[in-house]
Amino acid sequence: MLKKIDPVERILLRHKKIDPKTMEEVKASHLQNGGYLGKTLTDHGYLHVQTLLETLSEELRLPYLKLSDYPKDQLPVEGLNISKTYLKGKVLFPLGLDNGTLTLAAFDPFDLATFENLKISLGKNINLVLSSEQDILEAVETHYGAGGSTMGRMVGNIQEDEFQSADADLEDMEHIRDMASEAPVIKLVNHIISQAIEMRASDIHIEPFADDLLLRYRIDGMLHEFEAPPKRLNSPLVTRVKIMAKLDISERRLPQDGRIKLKILGKDIDMRVSTLPTLFGESVVMRVLDRGNLSVNLEHLGFPDKPLRQLEALIHKPYGMLLVTGPTGSGKTTTLYAALAKINTPDKKIITIEDPVEYQMRGVNQIHVKSQIGLTFASGLRSIVRQDPDVIMVGEIRDSETADIAIQSALTGHLVFSTVHTNDAAGAITRLLDMGIENFLISSALLGVLAQRLVRVICADCKEPTELNPQMAEELGLLGHHGITVYHGTGCKNCSQTGFRGRAGIFELLVVDDDIRQLILSKTSAHIIRDAARKKGMRTLREDGWDKVVSGVTTVEEILRVTLSDRG
Repeated sequence: MLKKIDPVERILLRHKKIDPKTMEEVKASHLQNGGYLGKTLTDHGYLHVQTLLETLSEELRLPYLKLSDYPKDQLPVEGLNISKTYLKGKVLFPLGLDNGTLTLAAFDPFDLATFENLKISLGKNINLVLSSEQDILEAVETHYGAGGSTMGRMVGNIQEDEFQSADADLEDMEHIRDMASEAPVIKLVNHIISQAIEMRASDIHIEPFADDLLLRYRIDGMLHEFEAPPKRLNSPLVTRVKIMAKLDISERRLPQDGRIKLKILGKDIDMRVSTLPTLFGESVVMRVLDRGNLSVNLEHLGFPDKPLRQLEALIHKPYGMLLVTGPTGSGKTTTLYAALAKINTPDKKIITIEDPVEYQMRGVNQIHVKSQIGLTFASGLRSIVRQDPDVIMVGEIRDSETADIAIQSALTGHLVFSTVHTNDAAGAITRLLDMGIENFLISSALLGVLAQRLVRVICADCKEPTELNPQMAEELGLLGHHGITVYHGTGCKNCSQTGFRGRAGIFELLVVDDDIRQLILSKTSAHIIRDAARKKGMRTLREDGWDKVVSGVTTVEEILRVTLSDRG
């Protein structure tokens, strides 16, 4: 496997600004320590900063500006939601704003993650110029007061010595509780949550590290970094979240789980809270469950016509098992809720057992797994069967005991829905066999397997035609697809410059008919079952994805990101 070469190393060697022997010496000395190579070389005297920036400017075709060249009329602090602390930490300085494009002076032009996150959080395109670290930091100090952003102003309202003393005496839990209940910290937590709702985030991550906090939001399935409070506020922030979720604020050594119910921006929001003790403090993840955005309509999930008709036929069967498969975050639970909503009528008793119960549904009896008191999927499922249900939903089949009871329930007159983690539909059959379920039981009970993934949808406001990349088309197995129009998003205010807004599903539905049952009885491998299903008309994830590319829903890059090759 070829070793990845740092772009700064490659450019400097090509322009003969440093010799290979010196570069090897720098790398062997471990001076870089995971940071920017350009900074390491200039800080330790291997290269003059002007030489570095002039070389990068020539290679990358980016302007190189000195402090004296900066525009005299600087952007007002209120014009951008970026704090002085953030600019100093990332070594950036905003030089101008023109027609939605922000010009930034940067010392490290390869910090692509930061530029992408700024593009999203500010909703502006980013134009880079190069400048030295010293010039950028001097400009930040000169032109920016403390706390230019909303986050900065909120943090500025919190007395620093108050929280430093709190961190010095972590045993005084009442003191920390009092501070976490004060208005500035409450406003700060509410701001973090409100910002997540505005950005359509599904998860909020607050992660402590040695010197700082990291605040990240998962938007349309991708994590993006946003400006975070200083590390000193980790303890009161976590305590505030724990109070809201009714967790034990004195327990810092063990993980905890809780829920928060809020009304923010006119929306009813449920939040699932998870805390985890890490090396540098407690990490918090909040899953945002927006009840208003829950789609419980199968027709709105992105199913093609034929698989939708087949799935509707399966969920109206009187008994049997339907499995939905895919990785975490692929929308399996949403699909099952939509299926339950379709058959949720007064003449059917529906019981679910989940870990956790994410959404409440009227007319459905829902059970929350509590393994610490012995209420597991398997034990709960045994009790459910004695409650005379027509339909049972098991959140996930994780072990052979749960799988066995679920199969037996499907064979004794119940319609059973559940999920497993496999790469494709046929792989779910192999997974059940691996769990020790007899092949004749699987062939008798299984109605079908739905594999699914979520892909980002191209923003309707900035969607435009683009050329199909031949290399990607080949990787997708699409040789010979000429003259096909594909689309992408150029980035606009409505999609925070990402080119995507929202997500849709791609699906692969394997219907178990008599021929597939014979293959299961013969303990045939997954790829043979998949090939047989394809001959009967099953569309694979990639094939359904390609259909959505051609229809302008998503991009080829998205399909390649979330799927494996159909060829194994």
